[in-house]
Amino acid sequence: MGIANWLTLLRILLIPVFVTLLVYRRPGPALIVFAIAALTDLLDGWAARHWKDESSLGAFLDPMADKLLLTSSFVTLTYLKALPFWIAALVISRDAILVFGALLIYMLGSQIRPRPTWAGKAATLFQVLAVLSGLLSRFFQVHLAPQAVLWLAAGFTVISGLQYIVQGMRFLNASPATARDESPENALYR
Repeated sequence: MGIANWLTLLRILLIPVFVTLLVYRRPGPALIVFAIAALTDLLDGWAARHWKDESSLGAFLDPMADKLLLTSSFVTLTYLKALPFWIAALVISRDAILVFGALLIYMLGSQIRPRPTWAGKAATLFQVLAVLSGLLSRFFQVHLAPQAVLWLAAGFTVISGLQYIVQGMRFLNASPATARDESPENALYR
């Protein structure tokens, strides 16, 4: 297991620390832990590309770590009334729909390798900024136009969700044709 995967595991291990610090109203240390977790996200991608250490484990763990960090952040900050409920509901609903879609594709006998889209990367960026603006506005009384950040996060979350749904539909539409072409019954007719 390479350094990229270790950084991803570190990000996952920082999640309960971050949530605990938030719940116990320790916003300064929580902000530092969140920043370290976000930094590991940047570093693990760079390390995987730089040292050609890309793996199927990393391809699974990295987006999972991102989803866990952001979901726990949105849930906790919504519980603490630092972020409005609607943004947490939107982010979590999109992720739940995508996980359900991936499971459906897998259950139908296909493998899915979703490629990150530009909107997905923008959604992640603005979701991180939404979490940071929630932390800063609630606990540090700093207002960095949180409404604009929330609306940008919401917009890119919806756009990326639609892009991933289209990708999933393409997988579903392409999979049966591939399976039919490779089936033993069709081998007689080739």
